[in-house]
Amino acid sequence: MKITIFGTGYVGLVTGTCLAEVGNDVLCMDVDQQKIDNLQQGIVPIYEPGLETMVKENQQAGRLRFTTDAKEAVQHGLFQFISVGTPPDEDGSADLQYVLAVAKSIAENMEEYRIIIDKSTVPVGTADKVKAIIQETLTKQGKAIEFDVVSNPEFLKEGAALTDFMKPDRIVIGTDNPRTTELLKALYAPFNRNHERIVAMDIRSAELTKYAANAMLATKISFMNELANLAEKLGADIEHVRHGIGSDNRIGYHFIYPGCGYGGSCFPKDVKALERTAQEYGYKAELLTAVENVNNRQKHVLFNKIKAHYNGDIKGKTFALWGLAFKPKTDDMREAPSRVLLEALIEAGAIVKAYDPEAMEEARRLYGGKAGFFLCETQVDTLENADALCVVTEWKNFWSPDFDLLKNTLGDAVIFDGRNLYDPAQLKKIGLNYYSIGR
Repeated sequence: MKITIFGTGYVGLVTGTCLAEVGNDVLCMDVDQQKIDNLQQGIVPIYEPGLETMVKENQQAGRLRFTTDAKEAVQHGLFQFISVGTPPDEDGSADLQYVLAVAKSIAENMEEYRIIIDKSTVPVGTADKVKAIIQETLTKQGKAIEFDVVSNPEFLKEGAALTDFMKPDRIVIGTDNPRTTELLKALYAPFNRNHERIVAMDIRSAELTKYAANAMLATKISFMNELANLAEKLGADIEHVRHGIGSDNRIGYHFIYPGCGYGGSCFPKDVKALERTAQEYGYKAELLTAVENVNNRQKHVLFNKIKAHYNGDIKGKTFALWGLAFKPKTDDMREAPSRVLLEALIEAGAIVKAYDPEAMEEARRLYGGKAGFFLCETQVDTLENADALCVVTEWKNFWSPDFDLLKNTLGDAVIFDGRNLYDPAQLKKIGLNYYSIGR
């Protein structure tokens, strides 16, 4: 099948590459000439395990191409995926300017029937807006061309996106036309062979499904963080509690790890956008507000523990910081808890020496040249002349460090662990002061 992808960011590039991987003819379009030039040379702008190799292999096979030419892109594919960004507006709502700009561009260059697929995470009602702008543009041009608009939200986890696409839990398709549903089923047939994964529904329900999924997962995280803070006051261990409730299969173990807050490009943005959508329809979504507030507060928990340990004075102290990405297996630092912590430490007069296996370039882009902030080549390098260690991202190479080295190297022999990676009893025996979450 001939497929066009508008937007070569995280969602667009993964979608286009995986669709090419099963034999489709995919053309990815982006307005960023530099990004397209790089992709044509096999240079992938994001870190995602396995993606660069898959991009190169499909390019070499002639199934995956890149362009900045909108006309070429529209004329190429029956399926026109809109996978551009929907950043939060000032009021927290999703900014649809890029989605609607693509819709208009498709209409301007359409010559025959096209299926326009909203892959970007967009508020309920966006498909109606896309349909309206396409129809308006076609009418102005005097064109009478049939088209359909579909909602087909993505459910990709950063760090596991290729697996999520190739072996999905579900494929949500929102349409108002049975014929379009069948065409989408044919498109996704290679990913639907083992058992039925397609969930067909109306467009608005599909749009809401994406937000509902992310809001539910964010709620589980904030709930556990709320319990963790309570556990500290009650003298309980939240890790024991986690095992106690996770063994109930109605609850499960996924997304009930307490920590220093969630980040990334999805949860914070989508919770705010869904909350804003509710407001627009005259509904006060109190739970969503609480989820967001708890998470914002949780991002300050480590800094508050640090201040308490040092009696409010950390000026001149040096902190080793392990983990900058918002989670492992990505270089994404959007809304990352590490940013809240390092900015607070530097603001208080401390020095931060940081390391992350993948997010170093992104950190350099965000904080390069910032006074008091230094990037180190290895996690051990961060310890030199450091007074304390802060663990913010649960990369596996942080799970089992040399604790004797930490004790002998850290000036104040103290660890602030935002992911509960270590055993408090073991560290106490070694002679390290240890602060974690909810224990």
